[in-house]
This record gives sequence, structure tokens and C-alpha cells, in this order.
Amino acid sequence: MFKALTMTAVITAAMSVHAAASEIRVGFTLDALTLDPANHRKRETETIIRNIYDGLLTRDAKMKVVPELAESWKQVDPLTYDFTVRQGVTFHDGSPMTADDIVFTFERLTKDGAMDGQTSPRKDLVGPVKSITKVDDRTVRFTLSEPWPILPAMLPFQEVVSKAFTEKVGSQGLATKTNGTGPFKLVEWRKGDSIIMERFDGYYGGATDIPPVGKACVDRAIFRIIPENASRVAALLAGEVDIINELPPFDMKKVEANSNTKVMKANGTRTFFVALNNAKKPFDDPRVRQAANMAVNKALIIDKVLLGTAVPLNGVMSPDAFGYNPDLPAYGFDPERAKKLLAEAGYPNGVDVTIDAEGAFKEMTEAVASMLTKAGIRAKVNVGEGSTLRAKWAPKGEKTGDMYFTSWGNGSLDPADIFVPTLKTGDRGNSAFYSNKEVDALLDAANVELDPAKRVDLYKKAQVIVNKDAPWIFLWLPQDIYGVSKRVSGWEPSADSKINLHDACVK
Repeated sequence: MFKALTMTAVITAAMSVHAAASEIRVGFTLDALTLDPANHRKRETETIIRNIYDGLLTRDAKMKVVPELAESWKQVDPLTYDFTVRQGVTFHDGSPMTADDIVFTFERLTKDGAMDGQTSPRKDLVGPVKSITKVDDRTVRFTLSEPWPILPAMLPFQEVVSKAFTEKVGSQGLATKTNGTGPFKLVEWRKGDSIIMERFDGYYGGATDIPPVGKACVDRAIFRIIPENASRVAALLAGEVDIINELPPFDMKKVEANSNTKVMKANGTRTFFVALNNAKKPFDDPRVRQAANMAVNKALIIDKVLLGTAVPLNGVMSPDAFGYNPDLPAYGFDPERAKKLLAEAGYPNGVDVTIDAEGAFKEMTEAVASMLTKAGIRAKVNVGEGSTLRAKWAPKGEKTGDMYFTSWGNGSLDPADIFVPTLKTGDRGNSAFYSNKEVDALLDAANVELDPAKRVDLYKKAQVIVNKDAPWIFLWLPQDIYGVSKRVSGWEPSADSKINLHDACVK
């Protein structure tokens, strides 16, 4: 009798514990490329990693940069930043995080061949960092080769790894094995299906500027990989997942109509544009580029295709970005004026062109192509695979394309993170092959200018020139749209597109 009662009590207790366990599930568009924080350049990969690893600095939901693994920081001089290391932080294996781990992390990011012979693809995200040194057990010093005022804004993109663990498993091992300081630790990565995490009970609490500070609210967090939009929405409506990213605008009404779900939005940081090949006819003539801008009715596409979930742009940057110029002239929708400009440029009978685009943007690209065609820029759409198109439109490529529907993210909301790579001569993201010496000079000056007001002035001048040169068809900045179960509390989307689950609770 006694044994039976004891067994019943054990089973009941086990069932109670199981019932009390909480789990949040995210329906996510893309699987991680790797779990190595230093070996990717993908926002979706970083979103997953950021729940396992913390960084020196992070951002709150309003995009303010705040300390995380650093307790504080100060700029000693134009080339030197000191970071005070937070005490009492442990990795998931129980070992303490030290200044040596921070030095190791950033040497691995900045030194050529530091990843078992490979150089980190994230190296340029830490700009002119020349050296990282341990001043003492509580202080790490970053020394720059030239002034770089946006260093703090760029550090939230980098996560700290364990020196001992990385040396033990190697860079190849770090691709699938984790040992972070974040709120969750890895349980299992089922590639192509899901990434399962559980709460790290030894968590130090996270950034003190982002309450609540403490352990994660839920016991488990799961990223379910659901690339197909309809399947992701169906999973949310069926209660199989609690949050989905990239909710299509046309599904918002469906989510709002469901009594158990809601729509949440954040202003994004990704500028969409059509890169025009400035290196060959017909787009080597600014009049043709201006005509292309006048041919596209952005307001109509935003209203009918994006259902009002985007802001029209007249230049490179988000209206929320540092140094944004709100006074740029808009290219009004004027197909007749576009035809006249084409004639002035020597194309009275119009031109025939092709727009390259990835499959996800086929509908929007076709809308743009239809409008261009009516104005004499007869455009057909070529749908291609992302890596193939990026190679074709790389600055050192053959420059054979006509037009490229694409985008560039600006998670730091600083011009140096979007203006420089996309429009400085020969830079890594300059898919328009645009070159203007005056713009280059302004961007170079702004990159090292420590006076914020002077930096703003330099960027505003550069935006005026680019607006007139029209190397792109300037399009829009979309909102990030999420579908969220009403059983979720404590979570809100942020403009950097990350889904931080530390504070998310479920009923």
C-alpha cells in the first residue's frame, strides 16, 4: 500500500512539473546557416544565435545601445575605447566569462585566418579595430587605426564566445556546438526543422537597462523552420506556434480576425531599391535613371501590394536613421515626363531592359516592371537564386545586368552601415556600380568625424547629390510584421528584426 501511494505521488508530481513547464515556439522563415557567431552574415542566423550568446553591448526595443556583458564603456580618446567587464557571468558549461574571452572573441573576428585558417566574414563589421587588449581583469581596450564614431553602434552585432571551448572544439565544432552566456542553451539542432533551446538557470540576468533582469521567463524556446508563408500563418492560427516573422501584409486581416492572435509591427531598417547599372547603357545617363524613378508609382504599390506597411523613400536611409535628410525632393509619379527624359537622352523609342529579382520579390518586381514599361522602359523580370544574383551584381563582377530589385539592411541606423557599402565607389554592396568622387569624399570625411553635428551635415550633403544622381530607383522601407499569439506577453518586436525571447512569457 505504501509503495503504491509513493509511486502515485511520484507520477502526480512528475505530471505537475510537466504541466508547469512553459514553452514558446517561433515559426521562423529560415534555418541558421551556422551557430558560430563569427561565421555568417545573415540576420536570421543572428536572431537564433542571439538567444544563446550575449554581446558586449546590445539594443533595447527602441534601438538604444546599452551595456550587456560590458558593465559600462568610455571613449578614452578618438582611437581608444575601454569596456568594463561585467563580473559574475558564466558560460553554459559553468566556466566564468573573463576579459580573456572578450579579447579572444574580437581577435577571432578581426585577424586574418583566425578561424582555423579562415577569416571571419564579419570582419568589416568591426571596421578599423586595430587591436583588442586586456588592460586588467575588469577592462578590455579597443584601439582603432582611425577614428570610427560608430563603434558602440556596431558592437551589438557581435557575440562573445568562450576561448577555452572554441579552442577545444575548433571553428568546425563551433558551427554546431554552443557554449554561450545567453538566456538559453542549445538542446538540439534539427537542421531544416527546428532549433530547440532550454532556459539557462545560471544566467546573470541580461542588460540592466532592459527590465526585467533575471532568468528567461519560459523553460524552453523553439524556433520551428517554416519557410512557406501560408504554412507559417496556418501554424500560428492553429496554435502550433506563438510568434511568426515576416507575416505577409495580405494575411494581417486573417490574423486579426482570429480571437487568439494579433498583429505586431516595428519600423524596419531595410531599404528597398532597384539598383540601376550605372556602368552601361542606358543607365549610364542620369536622365534615364531619373526617368525610371518618375515611372514608378511607389504610393500605389505601397497601398495595394504592401497594404500601407512601408514608408516611401527618396534616398538611401530610413527616416529613423542618424543623419537622415528629410528635405530631399521626391520623384513624383510622372510617366509622360519620364518619356521626355528618355527622348532627351537619345531613346525616343524607349529601351528594353531586364530586372533581376529573387523569387520572394517577384510580385513587387512585376508591379515595378509594368509601370516602367508604360513609361517606355520596357522591362521583363528575371527571377533568380539569391547567391547567383548577388554574385552577378557584386562590385567586382562583370557588370552585365540592367536592373536589380534588392535591399540593404541598416541595423545600426547609422549611414556608415548602409551609405558607405552601397554607394561608395567599389564598396562591397555597390550593386549599382555608382561612382561619384564628391560623394566618396563626403562619406570618407563623415566616417572619421567625431562631432555629431558635422557628421549629420556631411551625410545630408551626400544624400542631396545621390538623390539627384538617382543611381537607384528609390523605393521604400517596409515595416517588420509579426503574427503573435495572445498568450504571449513581455515581448515586442524591434527594428533590428531580432526575436529576443529572454523576456517573453506564455500563459
